[in-house]
Amino acid sequence: MFKKILIANRGEIALRIIRTCKEMGIKTVAVYSTADKESLHVRFADEAVCIGPPSSAESYLSIPKIMAAVEITNADAVHPGYGFLAENANFAEVCTEYGIKFIGPTPSMIRSMGDKISAKETMIKAGVPVVPGSDGLLKNLKSGTALAKKIGYPIILKATAGGGGKGMRIVRHEEEFAEQWEKAKNEARASFTNDGIYVEKFIEEPRHVEFQIIGDQYGTVVHMSERDCTIQRRHQKLLEECPSPFLTKKLRDEMGKAAIKAGKSIDYEGVGTVEFLVDKHKKFYFMEMNTRIQVEHPVTEEVTGIDLIKEQIKVADGAKLAGTNFLPKMVSMECRINAEDPLNDFRPNPGVITAFHSPKGFGVRVDTHVYAGYAVPPYYDSMIAKVICKANTREECITRMQRALSEFILEGIKTTLPLHQQLMKDESFRKGNFNTSFIETFKIE
Repeated sequence: MFKKILIANRGEIALRIIRTCKEMGIKTVAVYSTADKESLHVRFADEAVCIGPPSSAESYLSIPKIMAAVEITNADAVHPGYGFLAENANFAEVCTEYGIKFIGPTPSMIRSMGDKISAKETMIKAGVPVVPGSDGLLKNLKSGTALAKKIGYPIILKATAGGGGKGMRIVRHEEEFAEQWEKAKNEARASFTNDGIYVEKFIEEPRHVEFQIIGDQYGTVVHMSERDCTIQRRHQKLLEECPSPFLTKKLRDEMGKAAIKAGKSIDYEGVGTVEFLVDKHKKFYFMEMNTRIQVEHPVTEEVTGIDLIKEQIKVADGAKLAGTNFLPKMVSMECRINAEDPLNDFRPNPGVITAFHSPKGFGVRVDTHVYAGYAVPPYYDSMIAKVICKANTREECITRMQRALSEFILEGIKTTLPLHQQLMKDESFRKGNFNTSFIETFKIE
C-alpha cells in the first residue's frame, strides 16, 4: 500500500481524502495556495506545501509546482480529487513518467472520455445508446444548419472540450442557429482554448441520471447503482439522490448494464461516473463519462455502506474487485450548499463566515472545510458544504433533510440554504415530478 499520498486539490474533497487516508494508515500531503492557508485540509494533513498565489493557474493547476511538492515530500502517489487536474491526461502522464501513482485512470482512458466526440464514438461501438447528432465536429455553419434541419429542432450545440455547462447553447429555431453557433464557439474558445463544436438532438423534459462505476486493473467493472442529478441550474448540480424516483427496476437494470459496457469498452480503472439523459418516455442516452470521483459520491456511500475513496485507493494499489454490483439498501439525498445568492441569480457571495453550526443527528452527514471565522475566497468554486441524509424511504429522507437544513447555522454570507429549505417543501419535488429545467421556473422567496 502507498506510504504517502499528496492530495492535488483543496477544500472539502481534500479533507475527505485525508480522513480516509488516516484510517488506512497512509500519510498525507496537502498543497495550498496563499488564499487557502487557513483551510482545514492544510491543518489536518501530515504535511502541507504552499504552491503559489490564489490564482488556480499559478497554484492548483500548475503541474510543475505540484510535482515539486511531490518530490520534496517523497510522496509515492497523487490523488487529484475532482476538478482542477483530476481529468488532465497530461498530469496523469507526468505522474507516471516520474514513477508516481496517479490515483485514477490511465492517461489514454482520460483522453478517450475527455473528448466528447471520441467518447460518443466509443459508446456507439460498445452498443450504448447515444443521443442522435453529428458524427464528429461541425466543419462550418452551413454543415451545422443542414444537420440540425435533418435531426429536427430543438437541438443543442456543445463544445467538445466542454464541462460545467460552458460552450452549450440550445437552438429551437433555424433563424437562431448562426447567433448561437458564434456564442458557443466564443465561449468554448475562451474557456477551453478549443472551439470545436458538435450538435445533438435536444432532449426535452429530461432527467439527468448517472451510474457510479468502479473498475480494477484486471478487467472487472461493476456499478454501484445510480444517482439522480436532475435538480440543477445552468447545468450545475444542486441536489442529488439515490435511488432515482423516476427509474423502474427494469430501467435501472438496463442502464446499469450500459454503464458497465461503457467502462469495459476502455478497460476502465478506478472510480468513474457514466452520465445519461433519460427522456419522459424512459428512453436513456449516454451523455458523458467523468473519469474521477464526483462531488456527489457520498450519496452512493450512504446507500451502499462503502467508502468510495478507500476503494479508489485500493484499486489504484492493485486490489481486485469481487465483480458484484451494489444496489441501494436505503435512500440518500445530498444538498450542495454554495456561497451564492439564490435571490440574485446565484451570484457568488464570498466573505467571512461569522457563525457556523452544522446539523447532526441520526442519518445526517455534513462534508465541509469551513468554520466560524473562515474567509470564503472569491477565486474558486463556490461550494462550501454538502448536507447528506439517509433514511429508509424517500419521504423520510426529505423530512430528515428538512430537519437538518433547519439546524444549519451559516451567517456572514449568502448561501443556497434557503433554496434547499424551500425545495424540500415543494409538492412537485416531493412527488418526484421534475426535470432538468425545474429550477428555471422555481420561485425562490
